[in-house]
Amino acid sequence: IQRLEESVVNRIAAGEVIQRPVSAVKELVENSLDADSSSINVVVKDGGLKLIQVSDDGHGVRREDLPILCERHTTSKLTKYEDLFSLSSMGFRGEALASMTYVAHVTVTTITKGQIHGYRVSYRDGVMEHEPKACAAVKGTQIMVENLFYNIIARRKTLQNSSDDYGKIVDLLSRMAIHHNNVSFSCRKHGAVKADVHSVSRIDSIRSVYGVSVAKNLMKVEVSSSDPSGCTFDMEGFISNSNYVAKKTILVLFINDRLVECSALKRAIEIVYAATLPKASKPFLYMSINLPREHVDINIHPTKKEVSLLNQEIIIEMIQSEVELKLRNANDTRTFKTQKIPVNKMVRTDSSDPAGRLHAFLSVVRSSIRQRRNPKETADLSSVQELIAGVDHPGLLETVRNCTYVGMADDVFALVQYNTHLYLANVVNLSKELMYQQTLRRFAHFNAIQLSDPAPLTELILLALKEDDRIAEMNTNLLKEKAEMLEEYFSVHIDSNGKLSRLPVILDQYTPDMDRVPEFLLCLGNDVEWEDEKACFQGVSAAIGNFYAMHPPLLPNPSGDGIQFYTKNLDQDLLSDAENAWAQREWSIQHVLFPSMRLFLKPPASMSSNGTFVKVASLEKLYKIFERC
Repeated sequence: IQRLEESVVNRIAAGEVIQRPVSAVKELVENSLDADSSSINVVVKDGGLKLIQVSDDGHGVRREDLPILCERHTTSKLTKYEDLFSLSSMGFRGEALASMTYVAHVTVTTITKGQIHGYRVSYRDGVMEHEPKACAAVKGTQIMVENLFYNIIARRKTLQNSSDDYGKIVDLLSRMAIHHNNVSFSCRKHGAVKADVHSVSRIDSIRSVYGVSVAKNLMKVEVSSSDPSGCTFDMEGFISNSNYVAKKTILVLFINDRLVECSALKRAIEIVYAATLPKASKPFLYMSINLPREHVDINIHPTKKEVSLLNQEIIIEMIQSEVELKLRNANDTRTFKTQKIPVNKMVRTDSSDPAGRLHAFLSVVRSSIRQRRNPKETADLSSVQELIAGVDHPGLLETVRNCTYVGMADDVFALVQYNTHLYLANVVNLSKELMYQQTLRRFAHFNAIQLSDPAPLTELILLALKEDDRIAEMNTNLLKEKAEMLEEYFSVHIDSNGKLSRLPVILDQYTPDMDRVPEFLLCLGNDVEWEDEKACFQGVSAAIGNFYAMHPPLLPNPSGDGIQFYTKNLDQDLLSDAENAWAQREWSIQHVLFPSMRLFLKPPASMSSNGTFVKVASLEKLYKIFERC
């Protein structure tokens, strides 16, 4: 075992403290903040390998301190170990400047208040290369770090991508500028006129660095605790709302004004957003946490990028809960922009037609996050439980779950194959059943769709009636009376002025045909039995199911007349009508395989009896139909 020379020890330590150019910039900027600077300017050349120059207007360095300025473990921040637990400054070890002198050429120019001139001195390996020279200087200190890692060839070769390192420096100073909004920051490349970081206010700094899409979608969040048992802290910041979409989480975290990282807090908040935002969308977060200094251990990482907190788990849990509550109660949430189609370009071209008038209310739809609940949890009402039990069709469920989609046979019917059987599935009826069951299963647990402008019930119902103001007024009054129940159980919000502003989300990421809102409201007024609880819930759920269901035409009709057949009762003269309808087609059939020879003229008992599924009959008939096509 041999004792290493001090120069070797210092160079090894320097490589750990100054890992790359951004590490040096961070240490120098923190020194400037400790010097009570109000302006900090950074100039960088070749990503910081050729030059890092940090200038500030702080209180400067005294002439008598310059000889030991860059020696290891020389500091003005503390005198004994206990001072570490009441420290208010960024730096404390006295290693940063010393480390830089072991891996770069360092020049310091400084002047203190009241001095006629300043001093300039160069350092190498922790000591002055010459006596301080008098020079002209402006208030504060300027430190130049040149030829970084000139004596660590392997490190320098791994840092040849100057644009990558400059981007890290810009990101660091941007984060500093967001938090220290009472300090002016600027950062530019050597020789450039325009600065890449130029701070103003906090929101303006966020806007200039991270873009307008971040700044306009921020919500303020605050948490505080003064628990005498020890969990005492204050947190304030900004978090992105559900309109903001990004692929990477951005967390700008300061603890007692120190820029740090906290992976546990980051994960906790990502969990909240994952349950609220669309898949793969990540948040922007700026948080400033202040705790008693004795509750923070800042001496756990060589570069001080991590700290340890007393009661860390409790603090993270409280912040997580507040963020979740803020997202739940947000009024402005994810916005879906719809294409503005001229009324005369819509399916119904008469501008006085309901489509044109309804468009004014429903041009923009927003998904509004209410209290997040588990859709699999149902209400404890016995009537709802009975309705859910009544829609359990094991045979039909098995068929739908395991069938193979063949294609659309018409505007309404799809061909599906289950095992060796071929079926015509009424997609409209099937979708009504799906939405009805979803409504029952999400009973009192809905997210919501919010209209861009509340729409008057009377006008909407008149669009469905086209006349008769009296009935429209009666239905409006009825729905206003039932508004509290509709809001609580079905997320249909009707305000005291009789305006509709919110509708339930039945399927996530699916928006219904909003032209059917008048029809839906009329159905609520006319077809619901309000006096009986079970019948009432069933009627409202059915109305919502019909509103959300898909309606023909689902696809363009090849012949234009086939829809007339498929709107009839399929149990009546199925084969003769089928021959006529299919004979109108102009499709070309190359190969059709039907492995089963079993015949069913009526749906099996386990299948739906309302025309949702009908098994195609004899092969001979089918072959004749295809031949005629």
